Amino acid sequence: MQGGKSKRSDSADGVSRRRFLAGVGAVGVGAMVAEHPLLRAAEPQPTSAPSADSQTITGPTSIVLQVNGQDRKLTVEPRTTLLSALRDHLDPPVTGPKIVCDMGTCGACTVLLDGKPVYGCLVLAVDAVGKKITTVEGLGSLQNLSPVQAEFVDKDALMCGFCTPGFVTSVSALLAQNPHPTLEEVREACKGNFCRCGAYPRVFEAALAVAGAASGGKSHG
Repeated sequence: MQGGKSKRSDSADGVSRRRFLAGVGAVGVGAMVAEHPLLRAAEPQPTSAPSADSQTITGPTSIVLQVNGQDRKLTVEPRTTLLSALRDHLDPPVTGPKIVCDMGTCGACTVLLDGKPVYGCLVLAVDAVGKKITTVEGLGSLQNLSPVQAEFVDKDALMCGFCTPGFVTSVSALLAQNPHPTLEEVREACKGNFCRCGAYPRVFEAALAVAGAASGGKSHG
C-alpha cells in the first residue's frame, strides 16, 4: 500500500496475465505449424521399425553406369555423387574429373551427361544410371587427342592443370552444339569453370581455333 492506493492485481478470475499471454502464443505457434508444410514436416513423427524395402533403398546399391562408352558395374550408397563414383568406386578409376571445391562452383569436375555439361559433384550416381557419361578421357587419348585437346596443348591453355579437364569438357560440349561460336558464346559456355591461374585468354583462343578450323579458317569476333 502506498499513498492509500492498492497495487493492481496481475490476476483476474484466477488467470494471470502471464499465463494468458503464454496460452495465446502457444495457440498461434500451433496454427502456424499446421498451415506451414515445411514446419509441419519438421515435427517429430512416430517411429517404427524399418521395412525390408526401406533397408534396400537406403543401403548400398549395385548399379551400372555407361562411362565413355563402357558399362561399368559398381556398388554405391544412394548419397554417392557421380564424381565420387567415378574416382573412388570404379576399378580402374576415372580420374579426369577433378575434386577441387566439391561444392559445384569451380567446374573442375565437369562431365557430359547425355552430351550436356554438368558438375559431377552435384549429380548423384544413381541419377546417372541409363545416361551416357562422358569424361575428358572419353573425348580423346594421349595417342589420339581430340581437336579441342590438341588446341589446348598448342595454345598453351593450361597451367596447373586442375581446371583443364573441366574446360576441355565444357568447350567440347559447346562446339558439338555450335561449331562456329563467337568469343562471347565461348565465354558464356565457360562461365561455370574457374581457373585460378588466369589462363582464360588462351582457353578462349583454343576454342576459337577449333571453330576456325571447322569453318575453314574464318575468324570469329
